[in-house]
Amino acid sequence: MVELRKANSEKRFTLRTSCTSKMLVDDERTRVTRFVFQPDQETGWHEHEYDYVITAVTDCDMKIENPDGEETSVFVKAGDAYRRNTGVKHNVINNGKLPMTFVEIELK
Repeated sequence: MVELRKANSEKRFTLRTSCTSKMLVDDERTRVTRFVFQPDQETGWHEHEYDYVITAVTDCDMKIENPDGEETSVFVKAGDAYRRNTGVKHNVINNGKLPMTFVEIELK
């Protein structure tokens, strides 16, 4: 991770590397993608086109950055899942000290 500071400002900008992803299924009904994050890697800012479910393969200690500047900490235990609606905009970061993996199932 690299931190940059603007001159005469306390505002910090963080540059992270991107997680890896592999699309497993993409058909007329679903899109299934596996995401693998090393510590401090991120998805990058994105907006979800579809309702989706995340299932944690490993324990996932995530920081979620929201467009309004708010950050949320989320812990999803391996084997657990949660769902969200279409239109979610965020950046997901591995906030833990270990690699994390989850599978995202988008419902078209």
